[in-house]
Amino acid sequence: MAMARQVLLLQLVLTATLLDTLAPTCANVEGDALFTLRRAVRDPKNVLQSWDPTLVDPCTWFHVTCDADNRVTRLDLGNAQLRGRLVPELGKLERLQYLELYMNNLVGPIPEEIGELKSLVSLDLYHNNLTGSIPASLSKLSNLKFMRLNSNRLTGRIPRQLTKLQSIKIFDVSNNDLCGTIPTTGSFSKFTEESFRNNSRLEGPELMGFVRYDTGGCK
Repeated sequence: MAMARQVLLLQLVLTATLLDTLAPTCANVEGDALFTLRRAVRDPKNVLQSWDPTLVDPCTWFHVTCDADNRVTRLDLGNAQLRGRLVPELGKLERLQYLELYMNNLVGPIPEEIGELKSLVSLDLYHNNLTGSIPASLSKLSNLKFMRLNSNRLTGRIPRQLTKLQSIKIFDVSNNDLCGTIPTTGSFSKFTEESFRNNSRLEGPELMGFVRYDTGGCK
């Protein structure tokens, strides 16, 4: 009987030790991911000054919000005058719900890895200088309600896969350089032309049976 109690006690100690080990590991991965973003941008207003990579987790950093498990759930860096690029490492923030990087001077493409943020509710990258195409991987964001990519320099087609986003309420890609036709099926059936305005190469709503989605000459 005493031996059984000792074995049970040992199991409880090992389990507690394992949990204590895993939590900092996740936090360190997320801290490393965010610090990679810090290194990729210029920060003239020093809004990232508190981002110290030597801390156990990033939950004490300004503009970062965490849950009870010390996992990052919000990144609030709108209108922070950041200059630079988004980094693929952002895709490691597994519990991130709000990615707010609007009204900065971010350049380059939207990383495909953003599509790995399965908890994401809001993706706000509007009013930057982002280029390249809209990643089709964003169609994996099943919890996404708000996608605002307007007022950038995005090119290419609107991925038809995005029409599978059942939770989406606001979709705005206006004021870019997108081309092709506007998907009108699935969740896109509820969006007005305001969501797509000022894309001079967009040919208008896709008319099933009349306008082919895959017309050439769109890059």
